[in-house]
Amino acid sequence: MISKRAIVGLIIEQLTVQLTTLAGASRAMHADASDEQNKPEDKYDTRGLETAYLASSQARMATETEQALAVYEALELQKFPEKSPIDLTALVELEFQGARTLHFLGPKGGGLEIHHKGIEVLVITPESPLGQQLLGKKVGDCIKFQTRGPAQEFKVVSVR
Repeated sequence: MISKRAIVGLIIEQLTVQLTTLAGASRAMHADASDEQNKPEDKYDTRGLETAYLASSQARMATETEQALAVYEALELQKFPEKSPIDLTALVELEFQGARTLHFLGPKGGGLEIHHKGIEVLVITPESPLGQQLLGKKVGDCIKFQTRGPAQEFKVVSVR
């Protein structure tokens, strides 16, 4: 059985790696943008400006990742007794056409894929379309979720 504490540990690990990568890339882009060789050759040369925009975006992403990391490091995991409604920190097992998937409802970091003991867990947030649908549901409830194409019906199999 997969533990939520292990999932959160892996999320923290993945966010730490992302933060290191983003911070390094942001510093490199900032240095490149302000480099003497990137001065515009004419009024149509925007390489330096584009590099500065990219550095700014990466710095913003690094800040968001840093905030997510702080939230996960202080995260209190809830227990979900039988028939408890889904809320933040729930590990939810869904079934669709016989296939089962695991989703961790986290405060940030939606879209992260965590692999633990051969099991994949997708991190979703309450702001995501799936997270919005799951909040308040209980084991046995069904939700309809539509991405591209027709709506798909998922059944809540377990909540931990």
